[in-house]
Amino acid sequence: MNIQWYPGHMAKAKRKIQETLKLVDVVIEILDARIPSASRNPDIDDLARNKFRIIVLNKSDLADPEANLAWKEHFEKMGAQVIMANSVKGTGLERIYPAVLDFMREKIERQRARGRIAMVMRAMVVGIPNSGKSTFINKLNGKNIAKTGDRPGVTKSNQWIKVKKDFELLDTPGILWPKFEDMNAGRRLAFTGAIRDVIMDLEELAAEFVGVIRQSYPDALRKRYGVDFEDTDENYMIIERIGLARGFLMKGQRVDLKRTSIILLDEFRGGMLGKVSLERPEGESEDTVTSRLIPSDTLSK
Repeated sequence: MNIQWYPGHMAKAKRKIQETLKLVDVVIEILDARIPSASRNPDIDDLARNKFRIIVLNKSDLADPEANLAWKEHFEKMGAQVIMANSVKGTGLERIYPAVLDFMREKIERQRARGRIAMVMRAMVVGIPNSGKSTFINKLNGKNIAKTGDRPGVTKSNQWIKVKKDFELLDTPGILWPKFEDMNAGRRLAFTGAIRDVIMDLEELAAEFVGVIRQSYPDALRKRYGVDFEDTDENYMIIERIGLARGFLMKGQRVDLKRTSIILLDEFRGGMLGKVSLERPEGESEDTVTSRLIPSDTLSK
């Protein structure tokens, strides 16, 4: 399945981010902990090249704990400040303000020495669609100010949100990049809901998801749906067995594959298949990413 999705508002959002970066001191990048590599927009690396970056591994409660630790170590080796979080519950978010304050401390002290007592720290929150940016902001702020939704593309424009008297966040629309060079990355984004379902063949997407999950977490399907399968069984056969087990039948006792596919993907996205990570940091090149991730003069922060 060739997956591409780059609506016009994303190109506009990218330009807006580029224009407003000069107004912030820190970029907080929200990644989906289940797919940290696929959910890293390479355009953000270029746009935020000269900004200190905090990486938030959001939805870490839905990911494999061992994979979470491996990714945390992977990004920390690059000099990043890494925070594992569950934005819905607020877990981990208490570390955001102290991390920004620690980075900004020298600049604040210089400003105070010049007689400027009050200084507002500003951070831009970026990430792909449906990564949980707005939920993250609302939980950090304690109010439902940023628009949220269970589908990508809810946030359409930039908006400033005051978290503390000396700390403001800029919420930005989720943006993807114009072309996925790695089709596996595109599929992982689709699996997690970062790409609109309406533009895809959900039966084909679910079949590809089954092909991935049966390799890494075969017991997840067996335990959740009470089905069994052999290595030689086709992915569609497994979906059919899941639909049969759930009673998703149409006229003639045929399994409703579309309904089954939708339920399968929704339950994965909601964590009902267990703690699943679709990527590991093995094979990631630190040399090719480090220079883009954190500016050299902030690596010691």
